[in-house]
Amino acid sequence: MAIKNSINVGIIGFGTVGTGTARILIENADIIRRRLGAPVVLKKISDLDVKRDRGLKLTGVQLTTKAQEIFIDPEIDVVVELIGGYKPAKDFILEAIKNKKHVVTANKALLAVHGEEIYAAAEQAGVTVGFEASVAGGIPILAAVKNGLAANNIKSIYGIVNGTCNYILTLMTNEGRKFDEVLKEAQAKGYAEADPTFDIEGIDSAHKLAVLAMLAYGTPVKFDDIHTEGISKITPLDIDFAKDLGYKIKLLAITKMVDGEIEARVHPTMLPEEYPIASVDGVFNALSIVGDAVGSTMFYGRGAGDMPTGSAVVSDIIDIGRDILAGCTDRTPVTAFRERRPLKIRKMEDITSCYYLRFSAIDKPGVLSRITGVLGKNNISISSMIQKGRKVDEAVPIVMMTHDAIERDVRKALDEINKMDCVAGATIVIRVEEGKQG
Repeated sequence: MAIKNSINVGIIGFGTVGTGTARILIENADIIRRRLGAPVVLKKISDLDVKRDRGLKLTGVQLTTKAQEIFIDPEIDVVVELIGGYKPAKDFILEAIKNKKHVVTANKALLAVHGEEIYAAAEQAGVTVGFEASVAGGIPILAAVKNGLAANNIKSIYGIVNGTCNYILTLMTNEGRKFDEVLKEAQAKGYAEADPTFDIEGIDSAHKLAVLAMLAYGTPVKFDDIHTEGISKITPLDIDFAKDLGYKIKLLAITKMVDGEIEARVHPTMLPEEYPIASVDGVFNALSIVGDAVGSTMFYGRGAGDMPTGSAVVSDIIDIGRDILAGCTDRTPVTAFRERRPLKIRKMEDITSCYYLRFSAIDKPGVLSRITGVLGKNNISISSMIQKGRKVDEAVPIVMMTHDAIERDVRKALDEINKMDCVAGATIVIRVEEGKQG
């Protein structure tokens, strides 16, 4: 086998992350060379718009509008896909793999939906797929799961993995503002997309959780199997009640191993305000991973942006480059497990949690006893209850915090309660996590 004296890279997609990746490869070329033992050469960049100035000196870099020129180039070792979406990104990655190219991608949506096909193709071709940048931007969380925590049975992962939602909830919490108002501000500042659906409805977080859970537990995790809720229904009233109770509301991606089954869910969650992850504000991400040997660990940093995400992309390039130079391209399995096994994803109705329930009750005698009666009949016990103020839209807000209850029982009880003539509107439900975290 010929000895390599450089690692040649081609980038498909020259947007925000592509520009950050190119900038790091160019500006940090010396430290990368020293760490790797050979230079990483940015050979080609493909984008539909190659004329716009990105503020980079691209000396010696070929620009093209044809992605095919990158994955058929015999000199290119690593193809970096940064266009996002399902098509043509999937076709480009599979074609690159077919041409025996190693691949690096930040495309969490693609991996969450089509990852198994991509991993299988890479394994068959004997190449590597790196996707550190697909989860939590610049935080090296996937490397930690694959390598640093490889000796552990992962008991749970709790993550704030969407900076847009965390920014919105932070302003709602600190300034008492409404969701719609803060969302508009986030869009104006570039923290939220013009169409923010993937972010605010939890879809982006669920994509990332599918990747995390797959690596943590060595089993395929389908995006469609992840229970997903967003933050659009969170109100200042619920945030105020959370404060009174000593909690903060965060959008969490949660996966746990429970009785041999995997929980995988994304939803607004109340956390005790003393938990470290509850204090993570603004656009920052944080993840708490609990392993049976290591105990609780905490990872924190920027979850998006050109340079943090580019940092993760380049880390994968360097890691793949080390394997290429050592002549061992299958050292670490793409999916972290040499032997995978199918595990059952626990249905949401079977999970156990504590719950925050806010009822809008008509202010008349007997209402409270009727509500608590239905809860008790469905095996739901109350740990605390508060009533704040008087009538809101002709109803009184009543908040109850439950002990551990099964989701199925909670849904059944609320279905009955919400039909009562003494209850105005649907009950607000927020799950509460009281378990040990980092």
